[in-house]
Amino acid sequence: MSHTLFVWLVGGVLLVGAGVATTLLPGRRARDRERRTAWSAARAAIDSAAVSRDAATSPVPAAEQSLSRAELIAAAGGGVSAARLAAQHAREADRLWRAHP
Repeated sequence: MSHTLFVWLVGGVLLVGAGVATTLLPGRRARDRERRTAWSAARAAIDSAAVSRDAATSPVPAAEQSLSRAELIAAAGGGVSAARLAAQHAREADRLWRAHP
């Protein structure tokens, strides 16, 4: 009798563990994918701003400062919100350089 109880307990624990893993794993993968996508967009925005900086005929201090902030945030790393902030600063720098004659 106790052997059967042991088998049922182990089976129940395995079933609960599988349910927890099945529930949590897709969410974790989605968060990881969102983080990687956000950092990829931030790096692309930083690269675009750097190209605009190199093409500018005169220095734009506000754009330089904004790009420096973006690069500093990117160097520090972080989550999705940090990546979005870095991309925002880089886009602002890019906009300033493109608007400057």
